[in-house]
Amino acid sequence: MKIAFQMDPIDQVDINADSSFRIAEEAQARGHELFYYSPDQLAFEEGEITARGHSMVLRREQGNHVDLGPLTKVSLADFDVVWLRQDPPFDMNYITSTHLLDRLKGQALVANDPFWVRNYPEKLLVLDFPDLTPPTTIARDLDTIKEFKAKHSDIILKPLYGNGGAGVFRLDENDRNLSSLHELFTGFSREPLIVQKFLPDVSNGDKRVILVDGEPVGAINRVPAAGETRSNMHVGGRPEKIGLTERDLEICAAIGPLLKEKGQVFVGIDVIGDYLTEINVTSPTGIQELERFDGVNIAEKIWEAIEAKVT
Repeated sequence: MKIAFQMDPIDQVDINADSSFRIAEEAQARGHELFYYSPDQLAFEEGEITARGHSMVLRREQGNHVDLGPLTKVSLADFDVVWLRQDPPFDMNYITSTHLLDRLKGQALVANDPFWVRNYPEKLLVLDFPDLTPPTTIARDLDTIKEFKAKHSDIILKPLYGNGGAGVFRLDENDRNLSSLHELFTGFSREPLIVQKFLPDVSNGDKRVILVDGEPVGAINRVPAAGETRSNMHVGGRPEKIGLTERDLEICAAIGPLLKEKGQVFVGIDVIGDYLTEINVTSPTGIQELERFDGVNIAEKIWEAIEAKVT
């Protein structure tokens, strides 16, 4: 098959951690033809969705891991699969790319389905499952957020469309910074904030569970660094081997059918203790860590699902 990857600069990825690299590497091993382009090179041209990019060949050699062909303009309708894999921020540039890729429906399979990526951002889809999630409020109004804090005392405050742990604050019962943080956030962004009840179980780790076509295939545990609330690996979280609990499987059984129905082939959910906190569909990570810990080929499972859909 002909496979296109819309992603961040391929020459700058960490080949031992990046999930997009691993997915592309497995595609190459299965005999598929690879093409790479950046989101800024995606275009709508008189009814045709095009991209300027490069054919690519990968190797597992950091710093010398990709050979790119000459810059070429292609019609994405000529491809079998297009991967939407650039990292957030989930801003208007990101949203516009989902609108353009929507226009490939019936011509190429886009993974994850861009219509539902746009309508199911990480911190909003969880609102459909209130019995699985901690108490949550989304608001821009300071009084509403203050009421939530007064009720729950110890809370997590973060940007609604943030990623990688950026801008995440824990405000406990002794904190006096809520008004200042609200002023800071609303001073540079028109977006609401999301607040959730703090979950002490995060000290034991924030579990990333990987689902492929709606089915759980494993998990890694991300343990916060000493003195840190955030467990994201971008900010020093330590990945650990961990299994799936009955509660994890219960959560996956509740959300999996919807993810499969909406074309979300590769999804990473975040679970703290018994609670679902995020459903990551834009550009989830964790494949390589899970493969090393469990000795399984997750990328193979992803391609088996994709190939079945294309066939």
